[in-house]
Amino acid sequence: MKVGVLTGGGDCPGLNAVIRSVVRKGTQEYDFEFVGLRDGWLGALRGTVVPLGIPEVRGILPRGGTILGSSRTNPFKHEDGAKRIRDTLAAHEVDALVVIGGEDTLGVATELSRQGVRLVGVPKTIDNDVSGTDCTFGFDTAVGIATEAIDRLHTTAESHMRTLVVEVMGRHSGWIALRAGVAGGANVILIPERPFDIDQVCAWVQSRFKINYAPIVVAAEGALPKEGQMIVKDRTLDEFGHVRLSGIGEWLAQEIGERTGTDARTTVLGHVQRGGTPSAFDRWLATRFGLHAVDAVNDGDFGKMVALRGTEIIRIPLADATAHTKLVDPSLYDEFQVFFG
Repeated sequence: MKVGVLTGGGDCPGLNAVIRSVVRKGTQEYDFEFVGLRDGWLGALRGTVVPLGIPEVRGILPRGGTILGSSRTNPFKHEDGAKRIRDTLAAHEVDALVVIGGEDTLGVATELSRQGVRLVGVPKTIDNDVSGTDCTFGFDTAVGIATEAIDRLHTTAESHMRTLVVEVMGRHSGWIALRAGVAGGANVILIPERPFDIDQVCAWVQSRFKINYAPIVVAAEGALPKEGQMIVKDRTLDEFGHVRLSGIGEWLAQEIGERTGTDARTTVLGHVQRGGTPSAFDRWLATRFGLHAVDAVNDGDFGKMVALRGTEIIRIPLADATAHTKLVDPSLYDEFQVFFG
């Protein structure tokens, strides 16, 4: 059997670990042949296929990013997109696909599976917002990077007695903001699931200044003020209809400064959260996902996604995994409000 592998959407620490485990187990245990589709669904549309064997995956475990490249390509926004993908697979005699991606990439995989393409999904995203799995690889690394940044910002904030607003990733879900904010001792944490009151934010900030303490505000990029709409600098859309987020941090710093009469600055972590070597946990989880994904291919169990449930790797229907976004439970967020202000 010849199996294709692709990585789609934003890059993510741990992608190479999945590719490595899929290829090594598939080659050594099942005698599969592998090829890589370059740049996600874009390569599938263009027929850009490269050899992918054990020599190609040697030494990539600790590397960030993806050796196959990635893109935010939606094939259903391209003329005859699904047919062109099937033609690519047929031309290169690819029998099945392992699709590694987040909600958008796996959403495409779900529809292609309905149309008869044999594939297995692997959930990846630093946002941890793919439903059906307790955790996605890349999330632990992103939280570690954000937490270290918050730790460092405490000292510079205290030196100048100013508010520092830290903008982290999280379009629809606030998992990074909540986890890193709590771990880093932030005084305010703002997530997309809970629209915030800017007056309350300023009150929390002022309460810290009253005890001679410089506040840290952590905001997910998709955090929303109660009055108004999402704050963005660029309203152009990608092929999945998403705006390029960023802007809430600058807006918050400006509002806090004007309303409290104190100095406020912004640090946007952005793609720093995606880059660099994956954490030990993300290498471990990504490797397990890859091993179980190639098992599913061998079993002919297509249209499924591998998922973490407790300590077990299970398989769930792709349609269930992509039906909705996994959000932060409000009760979990409320647990930590005692630390705000």
